[in-house]
Amino acid sequence: MEIVLIILSILIIAIVILQSGKAASASSSIMGGNDDLFANRKERGGELFITRLTAVLGALFFVICIAMEFMSY
Repeated sequence: MEIVLIILSILIIAIVILQSGKAASASSSIMGGNDDLFANRKERGGELFITRLTAVLGALFFVICIAMEFMSY
């Protein structure tokens, strides 16, 4: 189980690095930039896939951590 958790951790790190930077729009909003932070921006194609994959891998990581905790008793 530990090996699966390590591989999953590496995959999550790689997927998060691949995501496009959304923090730039947040910082421009705080600094007084244009107000496209709250604009309706739909993710499409590869960006949508990466976002969903990140959520699935994160949930899987959480479930495996909980399962490992219960198996240790």
